[in-house]
Amino acid sequence: MTKCKLEYVWLDGYQPTQSLRSKTKIVGDFSGNVEDAPLWSFDGSSTEQAPGGSSDCLLKPVKVIPDPGRLGTSFLVMCEVLNADGTPHRTNGRATIDDDDGDFWFGFEQEYTLWNPDTNKPIGFPAEGYPGPQGPYYCSVGTGKAVGREVVEEHLELCLQAGLNVEGINAEVMMGQWEFQCFSKGAKDAGDEIWLSRYLLERVAEAHGMSINWHCKPVQGDWNGSGMHANFSNEVLRTCGSQEVYEAICQAFEPRIKEHIDVYGADNDQRLTGLHETQSIDKFSYGVSDRGASIRIPIATVENGWKGWLEDRRPASNADPYMVASAIIATVKSASVPA
Repeated sequence: MTKCKLEYVWLDGYQPTQSLRSKTKIVGDFSGNVEDAPLWSFDGSSTEQAPGGSSDCLLKPVKVIPDPGRLGTSFLVMCEVLNADGTPHRTNGRATIDDDDGDFWFGFEQEYTLWNPDTNKPIGFPAEGYPGPQGPYYCSVGTGKAVGREVVEEHLELCLQAGLNVEGINAEVMMGQWEFQCFSKGAKDAGDEIWLSRYLLERVAEAHGMSINWHCKPVQGDWNGSGMHANFSNEVLRTCGSQEVYEAICQAFEPRIKEHIDVYGADNDQRLTGLHETQSIDKFSYGVSDRGASIRIPIATVENGWKGWLEDRRPASNADPYMVASAIIATVKSASVPA
């Protein structure tokens, strides 16, 4: 009988930012289908998810993909965390998403910083002081400008081999800062894709003696922060053909600033300052092609006759995509859309 390695991946209970955890289950022949991945358990007292006297938490598989970075027949199994009675755990953001029909599509732009654990700075930064100012690093090529490309390319290849819908990569504005984009039809699957992509990135960096800094403002001063811009649409946005409808949906976000910021990532006040292509954290605005707005209406949407998508630019790089999607869906559904 062929033995298969199933790497169960889940989110722990650490606050304000959850971390990825994983462990390996060896099984016999495995179909690769999520419904054939068995329920499993773990010690929640070691992950801030349960007391020691009643520590069992359950792992419910929700998505299975090939694990191309491991020898033999291997799969990555993304899991929701359940309480021992089978109800969603309080840390289970995926269970809060109201999109069972897959009406909402999401494209997340995941920024991150490759980190040198020896200098405790982004890779490429000198041990003392700083590199030259921002300008030459965005979408750059060449030594001294695009640093860490070997990690980024290896991560991209693994994601593609695993069947994750990564749609692109690019060097970002700060040295050592990069981005990848994932798109999915269905909010829950979009969150699964980002978390599994993050997991693979962590593992690639680990093999290269680097770490991944997900913090939204890893270097203080005149340096861009890291975000996870959320591009989203539903059937209404994709087909309405109405500027009035778009504006009504955007306006529904304004009275819910706190609800969104509460789940858009820790320390986001350090990033959302009104500078470096952001709106201030306590303000709300929207506009066509406006990267300084809370929500940008892409020019492609306008040119397509107001049929397309919106981009919420506020989520931080360390945000939980499940919680981001959940908040956006709730707000869009609350909008009073003109008939």
